[in-house]
Amino acid sequence: MSGNADQRHLDAFLEMMLAERGASLNTVEAYRRDVQQYLIFLSLSSVDSVTAGVEHVRSFVEQLSDSGLAARTQARKLSAIRQFQRFLMLEGARDNDPTSTIDAPRLGRPLPKLLGFAEVDALLAGAQTVDGWRGARLVALLEILYATGLRVSELVGLKLSSLSRDGRIVIVRGKGGKERLVPLGAAARAALQVWIPFREKLVKDKGKTVPWLFPSHGTTGHVTRDSFAKQLNDLAIYVGIDPHRISPHVLRHAFATHLLANGADLRSVQQMLGHADISTTQIYTHVLEERLKSLVQDVHPLVGTRI
Repeated sequence: MSGNADQRHLDAFLEMMLAERGASLNTVEAYRRDVQQYLIFLSLSSVDSVTAGVEHVRSFVEQLSDSGLAARTQARKLSAIRQFQRFLMLEGARDNDPTSTIDAPRLGRPLPKLLGFAEVDALLAGAQTVDGWRGARLVALLEILYATGLRVSELVGLKLSSLSRDGRIVIVRGKGGKERLVPLGAAARAALQVWIPFREKLVKDKGKTVPWLFPSHGTTGHVTRDSFAKQLNDLAIYVGIDPHRISPHVLRHAFATHLLANGADLRSVQQMLGHADISTTQIYTHVLEERLKSLVQDVHPLVGTRI
């Protein structure tokens, strides 16, 4: 089989991921990169995705390990290959799955980075010092993110129509096209009241209908993930927080951990975060446990003494 045939198989697989599983464009692009790396490896061994055997998959995984990739990255690539090879089997291109007996690398489960209440307050206060529409937009982005725990792609992709008429609820389209309703607190609603007039003027100046809640002049029509991450990085430096500790995803973590620390139940947090499995949400209970252990270790008067 030629490389062109492998490429056709890959294109069909990615089309399935988009159409049937509702994968995001970013997810599909990640699958494309991982599977293409695998296909190139196979071609160097004079085999393809239809003729590859267990030994070829195992050799590829060993090469990933030898290259020094983190176990989590290796596992992600193997997962992409599994799904691709299973797709070929389901499509009748081959009669077995060469990944079925391959074990994924053992993963430790890293705890999310944690921001304290004071650090989040510092970021929000710092954003308030930015003048004009850019400042109003940044404050609204931060307040909504901290109030809802949205994924950054969900946040920047919000439409004006996502807001309920009274502004108390935002309708979010998450992974797999699933919709969920997330409440907005008073601070987020106040930030939107400041931002919306700026938005209306910017949209009016464009002279055309713009659906996005946070429009921009870029090709996407709205603020991008990278642009928001860069603004957040600059803001962290401005308020004296290590920028390596800050990202939109870290603020999503802060939303979850702070809710749980203040007595929210795990199921409610799961629904607001849009987690399909509550075990994913439970990681935040481990964060709180580690924080409590650290607190006892640091301040308990009997730690380090003999009783």
